[in-house]
Amino acid sequence: MTSAPVTWPDTADAVIRGDLAVAVAYVTPAGGAVVTSVSPVGLADRRTGTVSFTTSLGFPKKLDRILRDPHVSLAYHTRDHGFADGSSYVLVQGNASVDLLPSPKRLADLMRASEPFLGETKRGPVWDWLLREYHQERVFVDVEAERVAVWPDLTAGGAMAVTGSPWPVTPHEQRPPKNGTGPRVDVTTLARRIDRLPHRVLAYRGADGFPVILPVEITGYDDTGLHLDAPRHLLPPGGRRAGFLAHAFQPQCIGLGMRTLTGWLSVTDEGVLYAPHTSKGLAAPPYKRLLTVSNGLLAKYGLWRARRDGTADGLRQLADRGPVG
Repeated sequence: MTSAPVTWPDTADAVIRGDLAVAVAYVTPAGGAVVTSVSPVGLADRRTGTVSFTTSLGFPKKLDRILRDPHVSLAYHTRDHGFADGSSYVLVQGNASVDLLPSPKRLADLMRASEPFLGETKRGPVWDWLLREYHQERVFVDVEAERVAVWPDLTAGGAMAVTGSPWPVTPHEQRPPKNGTGPRVDVTTLARRIDRLPHRVLAYRGADGFPVILPVEITGYDDTGLHLDAPRHLLPPGGRRAGFLAHAFQPQCIGLGMRTLTGWLSVTDEGVLYAPHTSKGLAAPPYKRLLTVSNGLLAKYGLWRARRDGTADGLRQLADRGPVG
């Protein structure tokens, strides 16, 4: 581990503080990686080498995985509808801590930081009631950077510049799952759904435990899976568990669409093949008022469920114990 904070270069700072939607990956107990999309609203402290994002107790599996294994990565890869300058692809890898009970000041700072990205916060008696859980029951994930890698363009195909720990060795291939490596969902249907989502990344666990998130393009598909075009110099040969994210969004993250996959990645001389095993989709309405109402109601329901079934208490106990995996 590095002893001093990893302070990233100016080119990375402009991207980290300005991208509207980024990819976040965490690892699974089986040695895979799950990658999803968040809007970090520029939350970063270059002086301490920390980047942050928020989530909700309504997504307990994500928090459980991060609390058990804090290896987390963020890929700044979209450049749509935000304030980021330049065409650099930025990957931040580090160890995460979870703030389950943020201070009122931190929550107020978050609201101020979010408005340039997500629009003015709705206010008034009804809106304050509806959005109370959405705004006041946020969970912060703070990632202390171990490594920041920057590529000159969004394909990550050029020369890589690394700040912090050197890029690790190539990871060994993994043992295939007992149920086989082939697709477990209908590839044709999946490909049609992904076709509407232009931002696509792939994530796998690197040799040092940190997820590696890379931009990919789908070049074709058949009953064996999705055929991908990816930076080959960053893909380890052989087979391994991997996550896949495809997403799209309009200004202020209105009209968000996202599909997250887990599956098996095979890299050979013949090409790159991804066989999807699970597929989950999310779609947010393309109307600001309706989206705001939906966010408020989902936050209320998620928090109620987390408290009712003991998930909230379980996460706090896990946070108190520290990483266990």
